[in-house]
Amino acid sequence: MTSLQTTLTLSDGHRIPIFGLGVYKMTDEEASFSVHKALRYGYRLIDTAAMYENERAVGSAIREAVVQGIPEEEIYVTTKVWKTELGYEKTKRALEVSYEKLGLGKINLVLIHWPGTAKENAESWRAMEELVHEGKVDSIGVSNFSEDQLDTLLESAVIKPVVNQVECHPILSQEKLHQYCQEQDIILQSWSPLMRGRLTDHPVLKEIADHYDKDTAQVILRWNIQREIVPIPKSSKEERIESNANIFDFELTDKQMDQITKLNEEKGVHG
Repeated sequence: MTSLQTTLTLSDGHRIPIFGLGVYKMTDEEASFSVHKALRYGYRLIDTAAMYENERAVGSAIREAVVQGIPEEEIYVTTKVWKTELGYEKTKRALEVSYEKLGLGKINLVLIHWPGTAKENAESWRAMEELVHEGKVDSIGVSNFSEDQLDTLLESAVIKPVVNQVECHPILSQEKLHQYCQEQDIILQSWSPLMRGRLTDHPVLKEIADHYDKDTAQVILRWNIQREIVPIPKSSKEERIESNANIFDFELTDKQMDQITKLNEEKGVHG
């Protein structure tokens, strides 16, 4: 049976939890509260970014949780290099700042947050590869990259991206990109997996949710998990942090999985 502690093996041999907490643009107070609560409920993956401006609060909350008894080696931390910091020197400096703000022994995963030009991506990637060799970072990946952008990056990359984090939910199911990433042994992660709450009353999702005595958010997150896509829903409310994680006591049928995937409209949160 899968759980919040279940992991997937990345192409570099490291392991990543199959479910996490996103802290997109949370205040320091919100991020600290959410990280504390999530870790208490069994979450082990925390996803932040330089652009969210809460790395220091996230790192502090993780260190406090370790003092309170959660093994540091179980906690998996992701951060990201913002698009204004692309290029070899800028990325090196930006990650030094992230490393200092988080205040942890190392960062588990660093992503290029949004793709720049092919040259910028390649230079940033080289800087990130050096941090892996220096032992400051375990794994490196990308976010919001298309198949073509990944193909171009792979031409010069020594270390293959282990993750591509993209917007993914039933209205934007990312089937084609998911298949490409599976072929390349790249794990797909889902930001905004709940489409920022816009799918709460969707009739197809509600019918499936009612069948299992779950809510629509839990059904969507379960759909991600069963596709081996790692969802990282954001929440600063304790009841939602707990509820989002309560998805490991039921399993969607193949028919239900197909019903949800067919809701795809190729439409994102800004669409």
